[in-house]
This record gives sequence, structure tokens and C-alpha cells, in this order.
Amino acid sequence: MTTKMRSEIVEQPAALRATLDALLPRVGEIERLAGQTRQLLFIARGTSDNAAVYGRYLVETHAGRLSTLAAPSVATTYRRRLDLDGVLAVGLSQSGRTEEIVETLTWAKDCGAKTVAITNGGERSPLAQAADLALCTVAGEEKAVPATKTYTTQLAALAVLALGLGADVDVDGLRRAPDAVEKLIDDPGDLEAVVEGLADKPGAVVSGRGLAFSTALELALKLKEACYLHAMGLSYADLLHGPIAVVDEDTPAILVAAGEGPTLAGTVALAERVTGAGAAAFTVGGGTALSAAATAALNGPDLPEWVAPLGLIVPGQLLTEALARRLGIDPDAPRGLNKVTQTD
Repeated sequence: MTTKMRSEIVEQPAALRATLDALLPRVGEIERLAGQTRQLLFIARGTSDNAAVYGRYLVETHAGRLSTLAAPSVATTYRRRLDLDGVLAVGLSQSGRTEEIVETLTWAKDCGAKTVAITNGGERSPLAQAADLALCTVAGEEKAVPATKTYTTQLAALAVLALGLGADVDVDGLRRAPDAVEKLIDDPGDLEAVVEGLADKPGAVVSGRGLAFSTALELALKLKEACYLHAMGLSYADLLHGPIAVVDEDTPAILVAAGEGPTLAGTVALAERVTGAGAAAFTVGGGTALSAAATAALNGPDLPEWVAPLGLIVPGQLLTEALARRLGIDPDAPRGLNKVTQTD
């Protein structure tokens, strides 16, 4: 059985190439708009909010600008006006039609912010129309309810945004991302062992830190929405402050890390602690250092840390799709969910 979700996972290398071809020439436009600002406000919900977490860490660690995740309810429910002079507000919505996000981006502009839209909905989508600058991804139509190619292309757009903000990175790493994703699709690692390790478990803790934190959140969301698993996404720093108590024989840990960077050693130490306590530690990425400490390991991308999240999520997507089928669930149409979610 080939699901729509599986087909769309496979389409990601082409979607990333098309998106980068479309957006990299626009770095100068971003520079001009961002030159009038000093900090960022990311506006999103759901999967797009997880992408925004990547954007926040990337902008703060490599472009040196304070970044914040918005609470859209301040605009849409409390209707409180704020002073957003000097703020670059970035609205993310895969469809570009989520009314709450469109309304909040419009509110941000009315409060004095410069505005950017990141959407797969095209230039004519309400979100793109509301923004000073629209960075439209080129993922094509996504039919499965769980977002895959629209998520990774959002990450690519955020990486381009960071370049426009003057991030101290080598653009070659970003250009290599589509090939790295293609390699992971062909060889995700010990996928069958991780699927079987989760098949009889009611829940799991998914953890990463820094730039990989967004991947942990997104993988936890995918496991919840498509596999009905009680998955908790946490920074490993927060996990160690108490919730690690829930990790046991019935609640394995899924640990995510890039193959380099300052959070890798802590992730390896956490994997060793989990397995030492008799629980399973399934890992994504982290190179040989992390896989050696794992119960079973999924591969990560051969990419620098700043762009690794574009690849790190792909084995997690494949895991979600395979686990859903193993549990007798249709991953294309999880219960209670629609492709576009509207919130008041």
C-alpha cells in the first residue's frame, strides 16, 4: 500500500529544490525589509508553529536577533494593541488561509510591524496578500492531512529568511539539503526496529535541544495526529527537570540531534541514561556517537547543524507513516482532523 503521505514524503527533494530556486534570489528583498527592524515575531499554529521554533533558534543563534513566538489570542481574542515598531512579523501558514494567522499578521502590521508571509498557498492567498513580502514555497498540492513537504519547505523558507537577516552561515549547506533528504528517504536507518519498538507502546517522549528542538516537537505532533500515540515533545533540558520520570519500559524516548553542534554531547548522555534505566532510546541523527547509545537508530542528514532540521524530520515522517499502517490507521486521514484548521 502506498499512502498519499508516503508519496508526499518522497516528493520532498524536488519540492525543496523548487523552493530554494524560487526564494534564494530574493535574499536582497529580505535584507531591505529587515533593515528597518531589530527583532522578529513569529505567528503560527500547529506544524507551522514547530517550523517557527526552528526559525527562532536559527535567527537568534546565527543572525543575532531577538525572536519571539506570538500568542495570536492577544490579537484575535483579547484584541490588545501593542507597540511593534521595529519588529519584523513573520506569519506562517501552509495553506495561507488560516484566518487566525491572517488576522494576527494584519494586526501586527497595524501595530507598526513590517510583515513577511511564508506559505504554500501562493501569492494570491490571504496571508500573502496581507504581508509586505511573501515567501511562497513550491511544494505543490499536499493531500494527506499530516504535513510533510509543506513543513520542510517552510524550514527552507526560514533558512532563506535567516540569510536575508545576515546569518553567519554558508549557503552551500542549504543547497545540499535536497540531496541529503533524498539519501534519507532511500536509507532512513533501522526503521522496522523502531516501528516494532513503538507498536505496543501507549506513549513516548520525543526530545531534542536547540535547533533540533523543532524536530522533536514536529515528530511528537506527527505521532499524535497520525498514530494516536501519547507523544510528548520536550527540550532535553526541560525533560531533565522532572518529566524524565515518565520514561520507563512502557514509555520509550525518541532523541533527536544533528551530527554536530553543542547539544550533541548532552543528547548522547541522555540516551545512555535512558537505556541505563532499562527503557528504550530510539534516536534520529546524531551520527555514530548517538546511534552507539541507542536501542535502535534512524539516520540523520549529512548537513551542518543550522540546516540539519530540514533532514532530521524525514526519518520521523517515514516512522510515522509506517507505524500508522502497522497499527491499522490510515495516515492520510487521521480522525477528527481536516487539512485546514480554523480557530477562533
